[in-house]
Amino acid sequence: MISQLLEERKLPALQSRVEMLDLLQRYEYGYLPTKPTSVEWVVEEHMLPHGWIQHFCAGMADAYKITANCTVNGKLFSFPFYGAIPTSPGKHPFFVHINFRENSPDIGLPTEELIENGFAVFNFGYTRVTADNGDFTDGLAGVLYEEGKRSPTDAGKIAMWAWAAQRVLDFAYTMADRLDLSRACVCGHSRLGKTALFAAATDTRFTFCHSNDSGCSGAAITRGKIGEHIEDICRVFPFWFCENYLQFREDVYALPLDQHYLLACIAPRYVSVASAANDSWADPASEFLACAAASPAYEAMGLTGFVCEDRIPEQDENLPEGHIGYQIRPGEHYFGRTDWHRLMQFVKEHSENN
Repeated sequence: MISQLLEERKLPALQSRVEMLDLLQRYEYGYLPTKPTSVEWVVEEHMLPHGWIQHFCAGMADAYKITANCTVNGKLFSFPFYGAIPTSPGKHPFFVHINFRENSPDIGLPTEELIENGFAVFNFGYTRVTADNGDFTDGLAGVLYEEGKRSPTDAGKIAMWAWAAQRVLDFAYTMADRLDLSRACVCGHSRLGKTALFAAATDTRFTFCHSNDSGCSGAAITRGKIGEHIEDICRVFPFWFCENYLQFREDVYALPLDQHYLLACIAPRYVSVASAANDSWADPASEFLACAAASPAYEAMGLTGFVCEDRIPEQDENLPEGHIGYQIRPGEHYFGRTDWHRLMQFVKEHSENN
């Protein structure tokens, strides 16, 4: 059944990671900005709104506010992010969470539960990197582009947010005495799920990646998709992508790639894709099929790719066995506790198996 559904989608064949990454950057997200020539970290204890530091997560974690002062194109660009690291001994796996807000804890970031499960977490508000609009003179965009002018393959906002997630990972490497660098996971929801996938595809230091309800131009196959399509997303959010992407709004079959390339570029590392049963705009079936279509990239490396039965999964199924994991839960478009707990379990189980 799955093979037939994939055949009907007329997907382009998988290529080498180098070739697929080039196509994804040239025709969809734009080329990832280069690394900064230098970075200075300013680390402060994180003061919660009520003024308590010592009681963060009931004393089970140290909390920090970090400012990354980056030199890019000979100019200074800065953005803040927040970290919480367990005080318990040992090196801890950690999440780099690309968030809609910069709060820590946050309604969409169950920091205390992550700490209790042995994870550290870094969190940044994506608009502190560059605004979520068509202004390319703002933040990182303003540092990258003179007067906001881009070439057709220059980075869109998703690539810029992904670049920032990689800078947070740079900082994590300065804390190797407390963090398990072999278990770094980048994660995000919706547009930031797309960002997490692109961050992991372009940076092999992320061992794990989690995409939550990322849908169109994220974890969902474009060909044959229901709900949001390239025409919709480019009409409302053209600035997320490179300008080349807009030419495929009316003919997605002319696009020389599809979203299974994005997942396949994460091989041989781990990727977790989460869907919500009522999120038809994202299209859970197309997210599921992208996992199946990317699986051969792992199998060609002698790894277990996507483990599933030959059918579309039912509501509330969890398929975590392979290097590609997939889950669909009841409910709508949201990064909820079920998603977080299944993600923690995915990381734990695959860490134990290595």
